[in-house]
Amino acid sequence: MIGLSPLSVALLSAVVTGTSAAILAWRERPEAGATWLTVLLVGQVWWTTFLVFELEAPTLAAKSLWYDVQWLGVVIIPVGWLLFALEYTGRERYVTPGVVAALSVAPVVTLIVVAAGDPWGLIVVDREVASTAVGSFLRVDTGPWYYVIAGYTYLLGLFGSIPILQLVRDDARPFRGQSAALIVGTAAPWASSVFHLTGSVPISGLDPTPLAFAVSGVAYLLALTRFRLLTLAPAPRRRARQLVFEHLHDPAFVIGTEGYVIDLNQSAADTFGIDRRVAIGEPASAVVPRYDDVSVEESDRSPLSIVGSSGRHPYEVTVRCIADGHGRPTGEVVVFHDVGEYLGQQQRLDVLNRVFRHDVRTETNLITGYADRLRADPTDEHALNVVKRSASRILDLSERTRTASELFDPMAKSSPPVALDALVEEVASGLRHEFPDANVSVESDVPPVRVPAVLRVVAESLCSNAVRHNDSEPPSVWLSAAADDGWVDLSVADDGPGIDDAEREVLKRGTETPLEHGSGLGLWIVKWGTDQVGGSVSFEDREPRGTIVTVSVPIRDDADVDPEGDETAGR
Repeated sequence: MIGLSPLSVALLSAVVTGTSAAILAWRERPEAGATWLTVLLVGQVWWTTFLVFELEAPTLAAKSLWYDVQWLGVVIIPVGWLLFALEYTGRERYVTPGVVAALSVAPVVTLIVVAAGDPWGLIVVDREVASTAVGSFLRVDTGPWYYVIAGYTYLLGLFGSIPILQLVRDDARPFRGQSAALIVGTAAPWASSVFHLTGSVPISGLDPTPLAFAVSGVAYLLALTRFRLLTLAPAPRRRARQLVFEHLHDPAFVIGTEGYVIDLNQSAADTFGIDRRVAIGEPASAVVPRYDDVSVEESDRSPLSIVGSSGRHPYEVTVRCIADGHGRPTGEVVVFHDVGEYLGQQQRLDVLNRVFRHDVRTETNLITGYADRLRADPTDEHALNVVKRSASRILDLSERTRTASELFDPMAKSSPPVALDALVEEVASGLRHEFPDANVSVESDVPPVRVPAVLRVVAESLCSNAVRHNDSEPPSVWLSAAADDGWVDLSVADDGPGIDDAEREVLKRGTETPLEHGSGLGLWIVKWGTDQVGGSVSFEDREPRGTIVTVSVPIRDDADVDPEGDETAGR
């Protein structure tokens, strides 16, 4: 250090701390912000190093050369700061090649002017050597572009400081410490630069900004070591929160205080068929399903029935207010929870409980009672037939219960779609084999479209019920199907006594009571199966006698099946 001016010695301390911080930052790549923090620190070291060269140069020409070289460090510092702040705080989507290129326009123009020798006096109008007690440096008269690039530097510094300042009040102590250190490291040179431009520095013409880099280096070193600046960055946390919202299975909307949609996740767009780009900025009442009903107090709100891309489903809705740091409301989050599967499971449990508690017990009591008669008279044909029929009914209930359990097992893999014409023919053949005395016919041509595999179980249950509960001799069953506008209507008609109105009402209501319940599992399996694929069931009387049950389900084509074989929504 022999022969160096006091100012040069002070500047070399800033070079040492800045270089140390730059090395630590570079070693943390590819952590969020590591590269751009390195760029910022390299810019500071570059500027400071060549300022030392300027101070120690003996002539005006030499000092002017090193002064011009310093501009490379000067112009990359604000760009590095802003891009670091964006990436470090989780706003990396803004750090794109296009943004980097746009931010670099003013710095590149500056470097081109400097490299050309500034013949127009845009940056420096005049230069002279100033000898002071702290060293000999170049004093310059600045041109108009100098103030443009200075203002640009302050602007980028301000924009970069905003996301960092937001962390000062963060709940996590490490982030508060990091942000405080970063603000100190940035504020020191920026304040020094302002003092220089306003002429507040005691030594006229001296820019103390590089001296403040010593403070910046210490602050950045403290942030990197004590507060684990890059190894414990907030970027993943911000991104994780975005991912949680975006990939939330339940549809969610963010509504502002004025009632306009601010955001919605992909599930909301897919479930309710909403174009996100169009929806944002629109009134919530025009975008959010049943929004007027959502405003009702949650304690008074029952599940809302809403038609989505996969049919009609019941949804429970939760509304959570969003507040700022002062507790002032800034909006709300509306989340739709599809409770169709939950309600369906609860409904199935209730029905199966009734079957085992009532139907099976009734048949078991009959078997027990008539077993006593058979013990007294083994030749009693009536008692023997009753026992056989009751045992057959229990076996049938057991088989239907197994079918229902397998059909609605949430862990079971969905079956691929099947051809409707083949399905109808298989069901008709199976019915003829099981009930050889019944008249089974397929009316008209069945369209060769693909339908959900669950329709096979639904059709088998309908046909079996049509024969088992038919008192005609012989019983007759007619099957027909038609396709239109992406949907299939499969109808099963019979000439039996019909379905009681009370039983139809139970199916429509979806719940049973001790006094109002179905006669078995057959029609429940039909309802559950069609509900599972977003379909519907309708009943009408047949003339002169009987019932026509029509099941409507969506057509499934190859595009509706994913590579795993799972079926997607019909409409």
